[in-house]
Amino acid sequence: MGARLDGTVAVVTGASSGIGEATARALAGEGARVALLARRRDRLEALAGELGGEASVHEVDVADDDAVARAIEDVVARHGRLDVLVNNAGYGSMSPATESALSEWRTMVDVNVTGVLATTHAALGHLQRAATGERGIADVVTVSSVAGRKVAGPAVNVYAATKHAVGAFSEALRQELGADHVRVGLVEPGLVRSELTEGGDLARQAEAELELGLMEAADIADAIVYMVTRPRRMAVNEILVRPTEQTR
Repeated sequence: MGARLDGTVAVVTGASSGIGEATARALAGEGARVALLARRRDRLEALAGELGGEASVHEVDVADDDAVARAIEDVVARHGRLDVLVNNAGYGSMSPATESALSEWRTMVDVNVTGVLATTHAALGHLQRAATGERGIADVVTVSSVAGRKVAGPAVNVYAATKHAVGAFSEALRQELGADHVRVGLVEPGLVRSELTEGGDLARQAEAELELGLMEAADIADAIVYMVTRPRRMAVNEILVRPTEQTR
């Protein structure tokens, strides 16, 4: 029996580290040809070398609309199709509003919201076409955050706002694209060991308080793979996943 994603092509943004890297590995393990999108080309090339010749590298900043559109076209030109889009690239900066730089807020909006919009916009037509093929389904999965459901404290301000925004966008897409057999899913992790959390006060506190520890990037990759490997008759639209001991 072949892997469940044999013959498919998957784009993963933010693939140079953390959840994106783990997701690329997991999708490739299920048989997908993976297109790796991120800014750090050296890391993407190292990962592509591990995944084999079917993986492709696309150096891009998701906050650059035109570059994103070109990257998606490059993926389709190379691989011939696009079946799965994983919007994973993200940026977080958490501090009280009175102590925050406007530039940090703008970067979060540019990456966490505009980046998701640009990549999804560029991919939609290709996903719709893929859904008419033999597999009969295509997928958009966006990695959000528990902060997209609940504002855990004042310092989460703009980060939470961006994650609430992509949640609303995903729900609207779900309503629009179901008839086209394009599934839309949202994964909302709690605290995950990654570059985003390393060195942060919240992560340090959690490491000290949670006996069982933070989640690993591979845990979130598992949730994404679960979403995109369901039978075409069903769509898992939302997965909220926290460390066992995380209470908020």
